[in-house]
Amino acid sequence: MPVRRPDWLVKKAPSACILTEIKTLLDGLSLHTVCESALCPNLGECFSHHTATFLLMGDICTRNCRFCAIRKGKPSSLDPDEPWNVARAVSKLKLKHVVLTSVTRDDLPHGGAAHFARAISAIRQTNPQTTAEVLIPDFEGSPDALKIIVDSCPEVINHNLETVPRLYAEVRPKANYQRSLNLLRMVKSMDGRILTKSGLMVGLGEEYNEVVTVMEDLRAVECALLTIGQYLAPSSKHYPVVSYVTPEEFEEYTTLGERIGFSSVASGPFVRSSFRAAEMIAVYPYSGTPPLGMSKI
Repeated sequence: MPVRRPDWLVKKAPSACILTEIKTLLDGLSLHTVCESALCPNLGECFSHHTATFLLMGDICTRNCRFCAIRKGKPSSLDPDEPWNVARAVSKLKLKHVVLTSVTRDDLPHGGAAHFARAISAIRQTNPQTTAEVLIPDFEGSPDALKIIVDSCPEVINHNLETVPRLYAEVRPKANYQRSLNLLRMVKSMDGRILTKSGLMVGLGEEYNEVVTVMEDLRAVECALLTIGQYLAPSSKHYPVVSYVTPEEFEEYTTLGERIGFSSVASGPFVRSSFRAAEMIAVYPYSGTPPLGMSKI
């Protein structure tokens, strides 16, 4: 029997005017956003602040994660204009910090890492003051693919662990917990200046102590930034919500995360991977010259 959604998980409907404005811009440039494709509950809030998380390489994924609303199947070929169209959107939206993610493209060489790099390059050329954050798939653990991303010099590389190891087989059947953790470790070994970030969903049936262990594992690989949010099933066909975590429990995760050494923790019912991403890196305790030319936001 489905668990009843609590009152604190109610969002005000977004302005139709704002949605139309941003949708018109994105459609005109043939761009996708994870905000729309993943049915993010923060879409209205983010669009009203003229921000969006760009979804590269189409809107069809080659993986079959049971929690995700993004369509699965055979993706289309890459759009060679997409990197420059993203850069144009960044200019039009006047973004100081841009978040790029993608569907997982196991069908492409290096998982499409070069496409990420092209997008970052286009943004650098047209918006030199904009900082870049990439939320990447696991690239099947390929160091060569990851090196392409690292060499493109984003300020933040984000890779979500999503859930606790015990639930991977059910929730992320084509993913591997240790492989994902190692990806974050490799980022720091390739370029220690890059900030690493990860995210978790809760409410999938995990235990509190399991979440604590994941947080400790992330700190062990020098992950600096962490997001934790409530899992919301996109439909009855997706993995079911097992529990709704209370706002007080999210506050406990924030306190714990800060205590064990994360530089910034965003934990709450509506928190998602890129939610208020610029604010998370703005509080990073820089010493001396900011990494990779980053300026404080």
